[in-house]
Amino acid sequence: MLFRANELRGYAIKSLDGDIGSAKDFLFDDRYWTVRYLVANTSDWFIGGDVLISPYSVGSIDTQHQHVSAQLTKKQIQDSPSADKNKPVSRQFESNYNGYYGYPFYWSGPYMWGVSPYIERDRSRWSLHTSEQESWDVHLRSIHEVTGYHLHALDGEIGHVSDFILDDDNWAIRYLVIATTNWWPGKKVLISPKWIENVSWVNRELTASLSRATIQDAPEFTDETLLTRDYEAGLYGHYDREGYWVDELAAV
Repeated sequence: MLFRANELRGYAIKSLDGDIGSAKDFLFDDRYWTVRYLVANTSDWFIGGDVLISPYSVGSIDTQHQHVSAQLTKKQIQDSPSADKNKPVSRQFESNYNGYYGYPFYWSGPYMWGVSPYIERDRSRWSLHTSEQESWDVHLRSIHEVTGYHLHALDGEIGHVSDFILDDDNWAIRYLVIATTNWWPGKKVLISPKWIENVSWVNRELTASLSRATIQDAPEFTDETLLTRDYEAGLYGHYDREGYWVDELAAV
């Protein structure tokens, strides 16, 4: 199912033995544009403050009651490795974190989640070792921080990032929500991260391999838009691109 990041932010997070806080942010990598951690604000319960929750730990998302279930106990979370708030999340921290929970290293292997394009729930299929020949350098970014980045098309600026669309099946960022109010008449549209050809993290700018007219003429997106496969197929048809589901089915 597809969700807006802004919708999930603020959802309560329920562990196996009680509430632990609320969703505050999401950290994604800049290679696959996939959420690697949910940042949970646990200040009302745990003196350590923010903690990271891996998608491997997320059981379900309840939109009716606005909560995310984490298949962890409070003690597991309290005893987990703590990231330095003043530094980027390091490979050493991630290795310790995944080792603590017994999760596979997502950066080891040819797919989005290492050995698979999806989050493998069958522990017997997990590979808990990393190969230096297969591994890649991870740079994690904050969805909250990237919101507001300006988007440039091939022929000039077109808008800015106002939200992200996440897929809870494998926690990929499927779309960036672009507010094209920088270019009259203005509306919100979706583009895939795969169409971003350059990112300037310093200047807070993204460049898409699309023209301004192509982006502006895309199907409008609102908070009430139902993200059905028909809507997505129409979106990809407009951009004359093949749907992400085709590539991922071929990789299975």
